[in-house]
Amino acid sequence: MLKIDKAKFDPIEKSDFPEIVERKGVGHPDSVCDAAADACSRALCKYYFENFGRYYHHNVDKAALVGGISKPELGGGLIIEPEYFLIVGRAINQIMKEGKLEYIPVATICLDACRQVVSDVFRNIDVSSNKHIQFDYAVRPGSIDLTGVFEESDAMESVPLANDTSFGVGYAPYSDVEKIALEAEKLLNSDAFKDKCPASGEDIKVMVNRLDNDVGITICGAMVSKYCNDKDSYVNATNQMKDAVLDLASKIIPERNVNCAVNVGDNVDAGLLYLTVTGTSAEAGDDGEVGRGNRSNGLITPCRTMSLEAVCGKNPINHVGKIYNVLSTEIARDIVEKGQGDIIEAHVKLLSKIGSPITEPWVNSISLIPADNVNFNNITKIAEEVSAEKLSKQSIIDLRERLIAGKVQVF
Repeated sequence: MLKIDKAKFDPIEKSDFPEIVERKGVGHPDSVCDAAADACSRALCKYYFENFGRYYHHNVDKAALVGGISKPELGGGLIIEPEYFLIVGRAINQIMKEGKLEYIPVATICLDACRQVVSDVFRNIDVSSNKHIQFDYAVRPGSIDLTGVFEESDAMESVPLANDTSFGVGYAPYSDVEKIALEAEKLLNSDAFKDKCPASGEDIKVMVNRLDNDVGITICGAMVSKYCNDKDSYVNATNQMKDAVLDLASKIIPERNVNCAVNVGDNVDAGLLYLTVTGTSAEAGDDGEVGRGNRSNGLITPCRTMSLEAVCGKNPINHVGKIYNVLSTEIARDIVEKGQGDIIEAHVKLLSKIGSPITEPWVNSISLIPADNVNFNNITKIAEEVSAEKLSKQSIIDLRERLIAGKVQVF
């Protein structure tokens, strides 16, 4: 059921309430769990397809990063007890092929994927031993009812059947506050910035608020102790982070009044500093879990409609909890783009019914905010066309392949 209406709320940029946006960086314990879970799903998909020519049921969307114990100090420090990472979920682990039972090395696939994620994210964590982090898994085969729906969905050129009665939501475009939250974290965790400021760890959280035209940015960044020989070098590193974000803001939101602060909980004189040995708070007791961090558009946005669905790790074939959240955002973005200025905002809600084709949502609700003096019927046609195209069989299959290739943002 497609329903398109004119939104009965103001554009976010004209809101008179404080706008709040959060971005948990790639090294945040929750983001690490998200990344590892999704890497496991992609690795399983690739193994299934390369060895059997098709995909099999799996959902590895439960993961926990249990914090360790450390003693960082200026110029160095010590890991006393390593972090512990556990991937949990369901995956087909044996298949009958030509009368012979074939076993799937699910444990190896998942553990290798998790190690690779941590290795790729952190410059100062050693994954070759158990010194900094230990990996474990608890992935078992799925229940017959869910795998049964999956089996009916998996023919490569067929329309997938929804695995659940669930919903996804999305909107476009990003507001100024959302842009700076997302781009600030990407900048601070870029290789270029890390090369200039190696003391900045990967566990970064960006919190941004806006009231009227004033934007406040607070950065919480785990600093790497071996690159901070004294308090002055620590302060210099945090100032580098602050200056980089302010410079970025002057380029992407130049008309806003922006201020920025880094590690506001520090008491430098008392020696209370956000120091870590490895660049993440997980080394000293902060834990992580899939789904507690960024939504699939990369942000946490309490002033917007958002889902609590944990997207990462869910299979990209028929799990609507993943597909509809990503798809609704893509629909909204395409609607705004094709509106060419006539559509200020688009908001999309998709609801599935278990066992029904993903291309036929139970509810497809689109709310539009038109620009001044725009004929609403004209932009309604744009929304209808975009929705039909993005919900086509070919588009759904294309989204599946992009998700498996890791070409779609999911956290």
